[in-house]
Amino acid sequence: MTDRIQHFLLVFDHQAGSLIQTREYGEDADAAIAAYAATEAEFGDRKDIEVVLIGSDSFETVKRTHANYFDGSVSVSKYLAGI
Repeated sequence: MTDRIQHFLLVFDHQAGSLIQTREYGEDADAAIAAYAATEAEFGDRKDIEVVLIGSDSFETVKRTHANYFDGSVSVSKYLAGI
């Protein structure tokens, strides 16, 4: 475990129910933010695509704290909202 923040960009396709991109930017927050903005612009007109930028100590932690993106359950969570 490191005390430095690592940056991870996830792109989730709700229609397919899976991650279509995972990118790591290490400690380079500026590169991560620029990539996030570019990816948001790339998929801006697609309601089925979710772009997420996460800061964490490691990719293993991201997989645990945001497990719904890795097991596909995020694609069904929108149907559970309000229940």
